Parts: sequence; C-alpha cells; structure tokens
Amino acid sequence: MYSTTQSDQHGFAAIGRRFKHFMTPFDERFEEINRQNWFKVAIRDTSAGLIVALMAIPMAMGFAMASGLRPEHGIVAGAIAGLIGALFTGSKYNVYGPVAALIPMIAALMAKYATPDDPFAGHGFLVLICVCSGPILMVLALFGWGKLGKLVPHSIVVGFSVGIAVTIALTQMGEILGLKAAVTGTTWNKLSVIASHINEFNWAALVVALVTFLLIRYLLKISIYIPAPFIALAIATLMGATLFSSFDLTLIKDKYGSIPTEFFVITLPSLPAWEMSVLADLMLYTFAFAFVCGFESILAARMGDRLADNRGTPYNPDKEFWGQGLIQTFVPLLNGMPLSGALARTATNIKAGAMTPLAGIMKCVLKLGLAYFVAGLLEIVPMACIGGILLWVSFNMIKPSEIKQVIAHNWFHTLLMAYTATMVIMTNFLFGVLSAMVIYAILFKFFDRPKK
Repeated sequence: MYSTTQSDQHGFAAIGRRFKHFMTPFDERFEEINRQNWFKVAIRDTSAGLIVALMAIPMAMGFAMASGLRPEHGIVAGAIAGLIGALFTGSKYNVYGPVAALIPMIAALMAKYATPDDPFAGHGFLVLICVCSGPILMVLALFGWGKLGKLVPHSIVVGFSVGIAVTIALTQMGEILGLKAAVTGTTWNKLSVIASHINEFNWAALVVALVTFLLIRYLLKISIYIPAPFIALAIATLMGATLFSSFDLTLIKDKYGSIPTEFFVITLPSLPAWEMSVLADLMLYTFAFAFVCGFESILAARMGDRLADNRGTPYNPDKEFWGQGLIQTFVPLLNGMPLSGALARTATNIKAGAMTPLAGIMKCVLKLGLAYFVAGLLEIVPMACIGGILLWVSFNMIKPSEIKQVIAHNWFHTLLMAYTATMVIMTNFLFGVLSAMVIYAILFKFFDRPKK
C-alpha cells in the first residue's frame, strides 16, 4: 500500500514540475539572449519575424478561405498563435499558423454545417471542437506523453503529405480556372464539378494563378529573404486591376465582403443541435484536430532543430503539446481557426536568421500591424492569386527526396506510403492515416526491415 501511495506522490510531483515548467514563458529557449549579444539577437529575430509575417499574411488568408472560413480568421490565428507559441511551447524556432493538413477537415466541417443564409454557420461549432481538443494535448503533456508524436513512421508522414497536397490542389482548380462554382466535396465530386463547369473557364484567371505560382517559386530560389508570397500577391493584384480588369475575375471582396480591421473579436463556441450525429462529429473532430495539430507541431519542431543545427536546448515534445493545446483552445475563441506548427514557415524563420522565440513575438506584432494597414488592398486580390499561392503550397509539400528515401528503405514502407496517399485523396485524412497506422501496427514486426 505504501509503495503505491509513494508512486502516486512521485507521479503528482512530476506533473506539478511539468506544469510549473510549462507555465514559465521565458525559459531556456531564450538562452541566446544575454548581456553580450541581446541587441544582435533582437535585430535578427525582428528581421526574421518581419520576413515570416510578410510570407504568412497571404498564406494564412489562402488557408482560411480554402477551409471555408473568412480571410481574417487566418490572419488573426497566425498572429495570436505566434505570441502564445513563443511564450508557452517547447521549440525555439517553430512558427505557428494555419496549415495545409487541416484544410480538408475544416472545409468538410464548414460545408456540412453551412446554411443557405449563412455559409459560416459552422464556425461556432468549429470553435467548440477546438476548445475540446486543446485540453487533450495539455493532459497528454502533463503526463509526459509528448513522445507519442514520434510514433508515426516516416512513410505515413510522406504519404499523408502527398495526399493532402493533391487534395488541396484539386480544391483550388475552381479558382485557378476561374470557375464560378465551388469545387468541394469528395474527390469524385470535385472532378465532376470541374468537368460540368469547364465552360466557365477564364484564361485570365489561369494566367494570374500561374504568374503567382512561378513568382513565389523562383523568387524564393533567389533568396529566402525575399517575401515572395507577398510580392506575388501585389503583382497579381496589379494585373487583375489593370491588364485583366475587364475579364470578370472574382476578387476576395466578391466572395467575402470587406476584411474588417477589428481583429480581436470573441467567437463563442456553439453546438448546432443535440443530435447523435452532431455529437459524433464533435467527438470525431475533437480527437482528429488534437492528433493532427499535436503531430504536426512535433514534426515541425523536430525539423526545426535539425535545420538550425541546434546545439543548445533541444525542443521539448511535452511542452510542445502543452503550448499547442493552449493555442488550440484560445486562438479560435479570439476569432481564429485551428492551427499548428507550420513546416514551411518554420524553415523560413530559421533561414531568415531567427535565434529565439522572440521572432514569434515580433511576427505577431508585425503581422497584425501590416494586415491593419493593407486590409483595404487585400480585398481586391483576385481569388486566382490565392489559388496560385495554394498551388505552390501543394507543390512544395511533395518532396521527391523524401519519397526516394522511403522507397530506398523497403517495399513495405513504399506500399504504406502509397496506400496512405491514395486513401487520403479518395476518402479523407482521418481514415487514410488511422487505417495506415493500424496496418503498420499489425505488420511492422514482420516487414519493417531495411533493404540489404
């Protein structure tokens, strides 16, 4: 009896220590800031924060609109998450914002609960789901289970990325081709909508989308310090207002109206109805968001330490879960959307010279300030430009080197990668990844052997 009680006491003490550490905002992640080099670090982090803010504004808008939400939901989410993440997560370098992995899930939920009078009727339900999923990650963190984020094999991660990339690109075909119909639903439904409305094709929209895509792709090849998405957005907007002003391009304001500059609005959680189907969706999406956001943040943090050659304090997976739980709980309440650690923006943050989480704080301040002053201009961005940005995101998610790495490992992981990608495209993210995990759990002892 004594040993059990003593064990419990040790367990509670460990939880208490973790909680105290998790709630310490300025911890060892800020170790680079000292009396000797604080000014140099502040300059580098501010510069990185500005570059990421310029990159993140158009991407956040695009992710939000592709998810069935309004542009400001993405802008607000990325900014506030940058502040909370800098203070309470476990990574020096992670940048937090809307991510591609969540787009199909959020879009499906918003489409399901939209009404003819209000296409955003499901937003309150989305907030409720987030408020429920955040504490799951926080509880896992307190019990030291952040290591769960490392259990997904690389082959499933790569297959998942390929599947999501194809799904997003297909969803954006309507904007890229200038179709008036919304390209939503299952893969077959999207293809059907595109085929049945191809007579609406607008070549000016295609040109704008391709120019946006090519500008981002090749400007970033010149230098990571160039805010390529922001420059591409400005040029595409200028093209839409001059060269293609008579081609009936759909603008952001045509679909969403004005972008408000009152960013801090409380959005209360709500339940559409007390029905079993709604409660089932609540449970399903709650655990799905917790899984995706927690896993994606760990993945970004792990990648960030490797990319930065971090020789100081490594990322803490438990604190990463804790901070991500706080982000997931509070950001949607402040008119944001679900989000996690963002791989591309984290890489940009590191390459732009970030040394501490101060870069995330500066990104928050600069992003909100920039968005406030250019909100009126953002309204006249062509939707084809947003499609071009997301086409670049999709293209960037498929990494041939990672696919070759999986193929070189063995045939089992190659098939697992292909299965995951196919199921994500043909069904949905949750079924694709979870079924692949079940297959891996059953068969890895027999087939998980590297090639000789």
